[in-house]
Amino acid sequence: MDGENILKLNPSPELTVLQTELGSWDNLNHLLICNTTRTAILIDPFDGQFWSNIVEKEDIKAVTIVLTHSHWDHTRGVVEFLNLNPNTEIYVHQLESERGWKGPDTYQWSHPPFTFVSLNFGDLNFEVHCTPGHTPGHITLIGHGVVISGDCLFLGRCGRTDLYGGDMYSMWESQMHLHLRLQKLPGNWIVLPGHRYPLNDENNPTYLSLEYLLKNNPAIKKQSFDEFSKLEFLQFDDSLSEKAKRQKARSE
Repeated sequence: MDGENILKLNPSPELTVLQTELGSWDNLNHLLICNTTRTAILIDPFDGQFWSNIVEKEDIKAVTIVLTHSHWDHTRGVVEFLNLNPNTEIYVHQLESERGWKGPDTYQWSHPPFTFVSLNFGDLNFEVHCTPGHTPGHITLIGHGVVISGDCLFLGRCGRTDLYGGDMYSMWESQMHLHLRLQKLPGNWIVLPGHRYPLNDENNPTYLSLEYLLKNNPAIKKQSFDEFSKLEFLQFDDSLSEKAKRQKARSE
């Protein structure tokens, strides 16, 4: 997918999800549509004009933007979408301010890590879990047959913890928190991550069933922190990690 191809998913009778891949960082964007009210949640918009066109085409009555976290590739399209749709509400967790988030937003969640609050839109209700580790205020949405996991949980691994505001121990706690919650859900629910990365078997899907992910993703299996900390995808020796070190040094 490259923005030209939009995948339409129907994880439950009341919900339609439009998924597409945008940008050179393999970002997966999602529009969650309440089928009865034609209202929607737009997750981490990469391209504001693109999604504004889709909203108009789909005859969406109102849109709320939800940011799983505040990295630039997950917020890139916010201002453009807001300029085109001025009445849009924008939700983010207030802990993202610890890594420099200054808006725009209209509502900030404040619930503690590893807890959740409810988000209602249309006739739908989602659990908003605070799942730090990739960033301080990362959130994961759960409800109506889907898990919107951002960069906390990819299909074959989890997000890295060595960027500014990241924390390995918090990521482990988030994975254990999600493991406990997700294992109670039906196995045919689907996980929709923030990026499309290949699995170890070289398949490269954009979503997976919850049952498959819980059996095969090494990040979310029940394990000690010592075991978790040895996973090779938590930290990288690259320019992004070096930048994070400089940012941390300046903030201390």
